[in-house]
Amino acid sequence: MVKKLIIAPHIDDDVLGCGGIMDSDTHVLYVGNGHSAKIISDSDRLKEADQVKKFLGHNYSVLDNKVDHYEIFKVLNDFENAIKKFKPEELYIPHLSYNQDHKTVYEAAMIATRLHDKNWFVKKIMLYEQPQVFLWNNTNREFKPNYFVPIDIDRKIVAYKLMPSQVRSYRSPETIRSMAQIRGKQSGYDYAEAFEILRWVV
Repeated sequence: MVKKLIIAPHIDDDVLGCGGIMDSDTHVLYVGNGHSAKIISDSDRLKEADQVKKFLGHNYSVLDNKVDHYEIFKVLNDFENAIKKFKPEELYIPHLSYNQDHKTVYEAAMIATRLHDKNWFVKKIMLYEQPQVFLWNNTNREFKPNYFVPIDIDRKIVAYKLMPSQVRSYRSPETIRSMAQIRGKQSGYDYAEAFEILRWVV
């Protein structure tokens, strides 16, 4: 069993959305490895993930799915198996995005966490946000944050910079800091990560 299970469409989505809460009680499930533009090799991307793991203290596993070609029924089965295996207290999934992989992961996670006699019942399910959705959400679902966690923003940015191949101008360290500051202002903290609660059973 783990306290927190984070489902990340790609290696970097976990840090961008949940880097402030990732620790030794966390397992990250990467839906796939690789990059369609071949900016970095698969093996080098895993090396970056290992550096982040060493720094934040979490564990991770990688599923065998081809980036930009995720299939909902395949990842659904992966998610159900992972939830049964890890029996998380809290599950974090990405908010709906214009990215096709994120969309598939979101939709499959909604199905995988449905009420069902054979499924592990996750008591706390949260959506996490991404910088690209914060800046430009062209989906028909608005992110509505209602759960805020104070974070060490410097620690999160260090973790992000350990993946230099994934740093972009639209999700720069400065942008990540600004997002955390805005979420902190909304919740009375200096810096925070924001989540949208889908289920909260105590």
